[in-house]
Parts: sequence; structure tokens; C-alpha cells
Amino acid sequence: MRSLPVACAAIVVGLVAGSPAATLDGLAVDVTNGSERVLCAEKDNVTLNFASPQVKQFRIEATHPVYIGGLRDDRFAPDWSACEDISAATSEVPPPRKVTFYEDVEVWLTGFSFANFWRDKDVPIRVGDRVEHGLHLIQLWVRRFERAEEVLVLYPADGYWRIRPLPPAHLGWSAYGSSFLVGPIEQAGRPLVDIKEIAFDRRTMTFTLTFDRGGTASLKIAALDRERLALDVAFDRSIAGGPFATLRSMYVTETNADVARVALREESAKGWREEPILDFRSGRATDVWTGRTVPSNHNTSAPDIVFSRFRPAAAN
Repeated sequence: MRSLPVACAAIVVGLVAGSPAATLDGLAVDVTNGSERVLCAEKDNVTLNFASPQVKQFRIEATHPVYIGGLRDDRFAPDWSACEDISAATSEVPPPRKVTFYEDVEVWLTGFSFANFWRDKDVPIRVGDRVEHGLHLIQLWVRRFERAEEVLVLYPADGYWRIRPLPPAHLGWSAYGSSFLVGPIEQAGRPLVDIKEIAFDRRTMTFTLTFDRGGTASLKIAALDRERLALDVAFDRSIAGGPFATLRSMYVTETNADVARVALREESAKGWREEPILDFRSGRATDVWTGRTVPSNHNTSAPDIVFSRFRPAAAN
């Protein structure tokens, strides 16, 4: 690990630049907190659920934390201290299979299979006429500024996603942090989404999910640059009776967390409601920001995650 010197002036600038902007025309959705306190930094103990029987479209954005401009070094190694039932030995197993199943000059998809993945489910992944089976992890890579950058990962067997913007030029790399689920959320020891099939359309940069419970969702990369990666999500039908999306992350302390705070623009509110992530219980909001305002020893450069633009159908 390396030290974390941060320029104070850059933090001040970042706080202004990184403040979320409210979407004044969005639906309000129910946001509930199912988080719990833990000591292990490698457990996802943060759970924010988003529910509404009306929502058919919304946006998920990954944006750099407010202090990124002053960050000169990063910390991203796993922290197994205080972890009783998981360790590097049980978690860091080399994948027995790796395959690149789509590639052009600017974009490619790489998949991995793991012998110790927690859930044994085969989800077919289709790109054009090619179909891959048995993959536990998909990576989306892009070429930008004469560099190869991994910007998105998806775990087909349980439906978890992670996204990140292009790294800041002064760092050259940034970490993943919080993950999220999109679709009808179920519980099997942890939240998950049962996916029947995944398709990727290179032309539109869109992933299409078909769910075991019926229905589909498309996740389109609407923006990707050094500031943000934005995914526009669209369901073919709304999801009633449970969450349509869930944020998963970790928090041990303010300086050992992938997410430490939450801010909500509640329905008809004139300002933002801000709370520490474990103190927040519930709200009804049109916009939700989750992230950190001070550097963490865990995945220091990992992005904030913003949920917004909740709508019943396509905007005109």
C-alpha cells in the first residue's frame, strides 16, 4: 500500500465540482437501508434498495470522488484483517478459464470462470452469433487516449455490476468500489438477480438482460469520459412487489469504506438531505448520491454512485 497525500485546495475545488445536480422532473422512489455494521472490510454490509411499481427507466452514474484531484497515490489492496470466515486463501483463486469473446479496435469483452464462485449458474452470453457459457465474470474494455481501460464488470450468475469512469490523467488508474443490481431483486443468502440470458450490442453499447422471472432490461452506456460513466437503464415492464435496483457496498469506518455517506433529493424538497450511510433509514427521493467526502484506506479512488432520472417511460 501507498500513502495518501491530498492537496487541500484540490479537495475544496472537488467538493464544488462533484456536488450532484438534481433532476427536477424525476419520479420519487422508495429508498430503504438494509445495511449492518461489520468489522471485515471485504464484506458487503451496505445495502440500499430502490423500489417503485411505476419506474421503467432510470440512470446510474459512476463519478470520481470529490477529492480525486488532490489524490497522488492510491490504496486498493484487499484488507482481510478482522475477517473471520473469508481470507485471501479462500477468495483469491486464479481463474481456470479466460476467453475474449468479442474484440474490435476500440472495444472488447473478456470472460472468466472461477472454480470457487459462490453460485453455480450458467447464464448464456450472446454477442452477435457467438454464445458463451459458464462465465462468472465479464469485463468490458475500451481503448481511449491510446490506452486500454477496463470500465465495467458484470457477474452473470448473481447479477452484480461495477462501473467506473476513465481514470484521471494524473493517476492513470482508478479502483472499482460499490456494486449494484438491476432487475427483480431476490434473496439467497444475499441479494441477487436471476438472469436467464445476456446479450451485448456493440453498435449501441447496450447490454440486454432477460430475467428468469420474465421481462427484460437494457443497460446502455450513455456517457464515458474522465468524469463519469453513465448507464441508462430501461425495463420492458415495471417491477412491483420488491426493489428494481440495489446498491451494495462496504463500510467499516469513515476512512475504511467504499461508501460513507448518502444524499437524497426528496420529493418536492428545496435542498438535499445528507446523512452518514449507516444512520440513514429510509426516504422517498428523485435523486440519490452515495460516496465519500474524505479519502478512505479502502479503494481510495473508487467512484461515487448516483441514481437518478427515475421515469415511467421514455422522455419526449
